[in-house]
Amino acid sequence: MAVVGFDLGFQNCYIAVVKSGGIETVANEFTDRCTPAVVSFGPKNRFVGNAAKNQAITNPASTVCNFKRLHGRLFEDAVVQAERANLPYDLAPLCDGRVSAKIPSFFTDSERRSVLDAAKIAGLNCLRLMNDTSAVALSYGIYKQDLPDPEEKPRIVFFVDMGHSAFQVSACAFNKGKLKVLSTAFDPYLGGRDFDQRLVEHFCAEFKSKYKLDVKSRVRALLRLQQECEKLKKLMSSNSTDIPLNIECFMDDKDVSGKMNRYWSQAKFEELCADLIERVTVPLVAALEQAQVQLQDINAVEIVGGATRIPAVKAQISKFFRRDVSTTLNADEAVARGCALQCAMLSPAFKVRDFCITDVIPFPISLSWSSEADEAKSCHEIFGKNHPSPSSKVITFHRNKPFVLEAFYSDPGSLPFPEAKIGEYKVQNVQAQDNAEKSKVKVKVQVNASGIMDVTSATMVMRVSAADADGDLGENTIEEVSTQDGLDEADGQVRDKQFKSVIFSTDHSQTQGQMIQQDQQEKERNNAKNAVEENVYFYRHKLEGPYQTFLSTNEQQKFFELLNLTETWLYEEGADQDKQTYLHKLAEIHKLGMPVKDRYQESVKRPKLFEQLLSKIQRYSTIMEDESYKHIDEPDMEKVRTCVRETHEWMATMRKSQEQLRPEDEPAVHSTQIHKKLQTLLNICEEIVSKPKPRVDSPAEESMQAECTVNKSPEDVTMDYNDILQNGKRSSHEGD
Repeated sequence: MAVVGFDLGFQNCYIAVVKSGGIETVANEFTDRCTPAVVSFGPKNRFVGNAAKNQAITNPASTVCNFKRLHGRLFEDAVVQAERANLPYDLAPLCDGRVSAKIPSFFTDSERRSVLDAAKIAGLNCLRLMNDTSAVALSYGIYKQDLPDPEEKPRIVFFVDMGHSAFQVSACAFNKGKLKVLSTAFDPYLGGRDFDQRLVEHFCAEFKSKYKLDVKSRVRALLRLQQECEKLKKLMSSNSTDIPLNIECFMDDKDVSGKMNRYWSQAKFEELCADLIERVTVPLVAALEQAQVQLQDINAVEIVGGATRIPAVKAQISKFFRRDVSTTLNADEAVARGCALQCAMLSPAFKVRDFCITDVIPFPISLSWSSEADEAKSCHEIFGKNHPSPSSKVITFHRNKPFVLEAFYSDPGSLPFPEAKIGEYKVQNVQAQDNAEKSKVKVKVQVNASGIMDVTSATMVMRVSAADADGDLGENTIEEVSTQDGLDEADGQVRDKQFKSVIFSTDHSQTQGQMIQQDQQEKERNNAKNAVEENVYFYRHKLEGPYQTFLSTNEQQKFFELLNLTETWLYEEGADQDKQTYLHKLAEIHKLGMPVKDRYQESVKRPKLFEQLLSKIQRYSTIMEDESYKHIDEPDMEKVRTCVRETHEWMATMRKSQEQLRPEDEPAVHSTQIHKKLQTLLNICEEIVSKPKPRVDSPAEESMQAECTVNKSPEDVTMDYNDILQNGKRSSHEGD
C-alpha cells in the first residue's frame, strides 16, 4: 500500500511518495519532478502537466491554469472576477453559482471542502489536508536529533513561504517528538507572479515605445512575454551578467529584444517592485506579534518557495529578523515531503518515528443558535484565532423542540473570502421531559485535522428520576474537550439526535470517469494511427534496400502502390478516423509486408544455424572414431551414429531444396526447424559422449603394492603394528 503527499501549487505541483528507504519526489513522464498545474482540453482528449503547458500558447482558450484561487468560490466573488481578467480562458457560472473550473494555511472551510471534493472526484483517498507551512515544519523537525527535551525551552523557528501567488509565515516551537504551531500570518495576494507582472508591464511599455507594438492587445503575445519574463526573473536571481530577452516573430512578424542586469538594473527592479517588497514585512510582523516571542528568542528562520530566491525578497526577510535566513530545506519539494511524512504517520503500513503535530485554526469561529421566545439571540466564539487544531468542544443547550445552529467566522474583515458563514446545522427530534421541562442537549462541535469545522454529534439527556430534575435549565454552557475524539458521559438516558443531511451530486465523478475513458480511447486511437504511419515509412525504406530481392517485381509494385495510397489516405480522409479503421489499414500493410520481412530474416538466420548444426555433426563424427571414447558402451555409441547420420541427411536434403528456390519463394526450411534439429542432436548425443571414463589403477602402482606385501615377514608386520601403537601412546602423553 503506497502513500503519497501532494503539494498543490498555484503554478506547479510536486508529489512525494513514501518508500521503505525514505521519501522520494516522483518524476513525471518528462523525468521532471515539477509538474505544471495545467490542463488543456483538445477536441477529443485532455493534456495534463507539461503536455498541457505546451498548449498554453497555441490553444490558450482551452488551456486551464491558475485555478487554485477558484476553489470553493462563487462566480460573483471579487477574487474570481479579478483572476478572470488575467486568465486566457473564460469562466462561466454553474447552476449553483460556483465556478466550473497541500492547501495554503489561509484556506477557509469552503475552500478546504472544495479541495476534498476535487480529490474525491480524482479518485484519491485523502487522509487529511495539511497547511503548507505545517508540512514544511514537519519535514524540518522530524529529522532533527538535537531538539530540546519536552520539559526544556522549545526551539523557535519561523518558516517563510513565498510561492507563485501567496505569501505565508508561521512560527513553530519544537521539542523532541513534538511540533506546535504558535501562529500563522499571510498575504494571499503576494507572490512570484506579482514580480513577473511588473517585468511584463515594464517590457510592454518598452516595446510600445521601441517597436510600436501593443502587446496587451494579443493574448498569445502577452502569454509569450509572461513566460519570458518569468525565465528572466529566475536568471536574474542567480546571474550577475547581462541577461537578454529575445522573442522571435513576436507580433506582426517582428523580433523584439531587451535585457536586464541584476546589478545595474537592481535599482530599477526594486523601484518597479517597491510596494511588493514593503508588503513582505506585514505578515512577518503579524506572525511575530501573535506568537508572542521576541526577535532574540528566534533560533532560526527557514525560507521555502520559489519566490524567496528573489534577492530583494530574501534581503527584506533577513533585514526584518536581523539574521541570515537558512535554506536547509528544499525550497520546492519541502511541502510535498512533509505531506508524505504525515500520510505515512497516518497509515498502518509504515512505522514512523512518533512526532506530535499541533496546528492552529487561522480564523476565529463563532456559533449562534436560534433563541427561545423568552431568550435573546445567543452568539459565542467557540474557537479563537490560533486556537490549537484539531480540537472540539461540547455545548449544552436546554430545549424542548428542534433548533438550528449557525457557524461563521467571527472576523470577516480578516478573511480572504467574501462569505463568513460556514454552515447551518439543524438538531431535530428534541422534545421536552416527561414533566414538561426542557431537555438537556449536548452538541459536539469539532475542527478536524484538515481544518474543517463540523457539528459531529448531538445527544439528549432524558431524566429517569425526579431527584435529578433539580438545577437551572435556562443556562447554555460550553465545555472544552480534548483534541481526542470523545464525549464525557452524562447522567441519565442519552439518545442521538438527527442532523439535516447534505446530498452531493455524483455527476462530477461520473464526468471524470467518462473523461478518463475518453482519454484512454484517444490515446489508443493515436497509437494505431502512428503505427500505420511508421509502417508505411519502414517498409518503403526496406523495399528500397535489403527487402528488394525478397519479393517479385509484381509484388514489389503492388506493395509500393499500397504504401503510397495509405500515405495519401492518412493525410486526407484518414486524418481523423476511429481506432478500428487504423487497425484495418495496419493489417493490410502487414499482410503484404510480414511475409517479405520473414523471408529476409530467414535468409539471415538460416545460414548461421546450418553452420552450427554442421559443426556439431562434425564433432560427434570425430568422437565416434576417437579411441579415447572406447569406454562408451556400443549400444549408446550406436545411438549417436544413428542420430548424426539422420541429422546429416536431413540437413543435406533441406540445403539442396533451399538452394533450388529463389529469394522471393517461401523457404523450404525455417530457422525454427533447424534450431529444433540442433536441440534434438544435442539432447541425444551430448549426454552419451560426456560420460566419464572409469577409474583404473596403473600397473606401476599395482606392482609396488604387491612387492610391499611379499617382502615383509609376519614378524615385520607385527613390529610395524607395535610401532604404530607406541607412536600413538607417545602422542597422547605429549598432548597431556
